[in-house]
Amino acid sequence: MAVDMSMNVLIVDDYKTMLQILRNLLRQLNFVNIHDATDGTMALDVLKSNNIGLVISDWNMEPMTGIELLRLVRADDNLKHIPFVMITAESKTENVIAAKEAGVSNYIVKPFNAETLKTKLTSVLGEF
Repeated sequence: MAVDMSMNVLIVDDYKTMLQILRNLLRQLNFVNIHDATDGTMALDVLKSNNIGLVISDWNMEPMTGIELLRLVRADDNLKHIPFVMITAESKTENVIAAKEAGVSNYIVKPFNAETLKTKLTSVLGEF
């Protein structure tokens, strides 16, 4: 099954520069409907009011971290099916384990490029 490149993708990061980088990388991969949020609370509002097909979230955010957002998404019957990719600058084993236990779909360590993003998203969504 082909990936619907018009799906709504939500990117969550408290650094506007990182949001712009992610938006540009996703556009290079031909995603067109990209929403963004600068914190977990805003992300939940976007998730509840849009038909989001993929979440890409930074781990280190205030006041709600990416792992807290992931846990809330997985606990919500209307949202728990959404693929969730976590981005972090830290590759600590305990973080990877915590993210897996919370139900993360995949994990990307910064810095990364469009090719790495595509590989990670392909493993979650299928070929595109």
